[in-house]
Amino acid sequence: MNKQVGEVAVAAEMAPTADTSGHDARHRSDTRVRIQQVALQLFAEQGYDKTSLREIAERLDVTKAALYYHFKSKEDIVRSLVEDYFGQIDALIAWANTQPRTSETRREILGRYVRIVADGGDVFRMLHHNQAAVNSLAAAKERGDVFRERMTGLIEVLTEPGADMEERLRAAMMLGGVSVGWMFFADQVDDRKKLCAAVLGIASGLVINGPEAQPG
Repeated sequence: MNKQVGEVAVAAEMAPTADTSGHDARHRSDTRVRIQQVALQLFAEQGYDKTSLREIAERLDVTKAALYYHFKSKEDIVRSLVEDYFGQIDALIAWANTQPRTSETRREILGRYVRIVADGGDVFRMLHHNQAAVNSLAAAKERGDVFRERMTGLIEVLTEPGADMEERLRAAMMLGGVSVGWMFFADQVDDRKKLCAAVLGIASGLVINGPEAQPG
C-alpha cells in the first residue's frame, strides 16, 4: 500500500501544474529523452522482447509510475523514437520547400539528412536487430507507409519539378546509400565524425545539379 502511494506521489510530482514554467517543460523533455536512451540501450543489450518496463525504470532509478507518465508501453517508446526521426525529416522537407532549387540547396539538404541519419542510427539498428518483434507491432505497417512518404518528399526537393525517372532514381539511390553506408560502417570505425564526413563527401558526388550548373 505504501509503495502504491509513493508511486502515485511521484507521478503527481511529474504532472504539469497550473504555473508550469519553461523549465518544467524542459525537464519533462529531458526525462523523456533519458527514457528513450535507456530503452535503446536495453533493447540493444538483451532484445526488445526480453526487456520490460520494470527493467527500464530500474535502470533509470525511477518508479514504474514515473515511467508511465511518459510512456504506457514499450511500443509507445518505439513509436516515439520513430516519430521523432520522421519529425526531423518533416522539418527538413519543410525547410527545403522554402529554398531556391539550386545545387547549393541540394547539398545543404544532403548534409542535414546525413546528420539526421547519423543521429538516428541507433534507433534503426535496434529496429533491424529486433525485426521479428517490432514488425509485429500495430504501428509497423503504418511506419513503412510513413517512411515511403518521407522518402518521396525528399526525392521531390532533391530533383527538379517534372524530373524524369533517372533523376528521381539517382536521388533515391543517394538517400538509400547514405542510410546503408552509415548503418553498415558505424560500428566499424572509431571516429564517427570522420565517417559522417566520408558519407557526405561520397553522396555529394551524386547530388543532382540544377539547370544553373548545366553548360549553356
